[in-house]
Amino acid sequence: MAKRADIGSKRLISLAPNAWVQWVTGNPQVRASQLLDAEFQWISRESDVILKASSPEHQEFLILNELQLRYDQNMPQRMRNYVALAEEKYNLSAYPVLINILPPPSTVTIVDCYDKEFMGLKARQDYRVINLWEVDAELVLEQPLPPLFPFVPILKGGGSESKLRSAVQALRADQTLNQLEPLLAFFASFVLEIPLIQQIMRWDMTVLRESPWYQEILQEGVAQGIEQGIQQERRGSLERILKLRFSEIPVEISVRIQALTLEQLEELMATALTVNSLDEFSEHLPN
Repeated sequence: MAKRADIGSKRLISLAPNAWVQWVTGNPQVRASQLLDAEFQWISRESDVILKASSPEHQEFLILNELQLRYDQNMPQRMRNYVALAEEKYNLSAYPVLINILPPPSTVTIVDCYDKEFMGLKARQDYRVINLWEVDAELVLEQPLPPLFPFVPILKGGGSESKLRSAVQALRADQTLNQLEPLLAFFASFVLEIPLIQQIMRWDMTVLRESPWYQEILQEGVAQGIEQGIQQERRGSLERILKLRFSEIPVEISVRIQALTLEQLEELMATALTVNSLDEFSEHLPN
């Protein structure tokens, strides 16, 4: 059974908080000191991460990180509320940053401020916007910036086999990063063929499903398509193993293989390599 892993925003940022705060602020003198509670009375989401930071120029302040799978047009209002609640709770000035992971439809315009006037009164909240598809993959790997390693395939210039291999190597070089490999595989599936990804790296769907981004994509129907593609590839691999070992596969076994879930298929791969006959393999198939 797969080991439980947290591959949400807080986990990613905590991997290298100083590198992260310097990147989002563009200031090499900023240092992170503490991850703070991002839960408020009415708002609590896994994509919100608050860091207490400091710099010689600004002393202590908050960095509010909002990681969004896709930008939505309610974000300016949300960022305004986020800043107000955080500043009230911690009594420190806030530097808000919105990080968009995947590009929105071409009809959507990304804005970097909340700006509203009502009855002659104005309200405004600026925030920094970072679009990951505009971030150079090579710089992320060279810097390095570990929290962004899982996103390398969807970064600028990152959608190639060589960049994926470089990202995998970077994750495997550090024991604290190895649980991020399923997330890297997931984002690679947006730009590369699934069989190629599976050839290069492991793909643990049990771990991946714990990611808040996977759950969000699931609602859009994209994740189902990716998972179905993996499932079909696993069926083909299982049948190829059986054919190599026992020649033809009876129709009855083939039909039962078609009904297996992804988890069942993955469990039966090892079984197919160790059983002595198709009859023995059949005994391991779910009823």
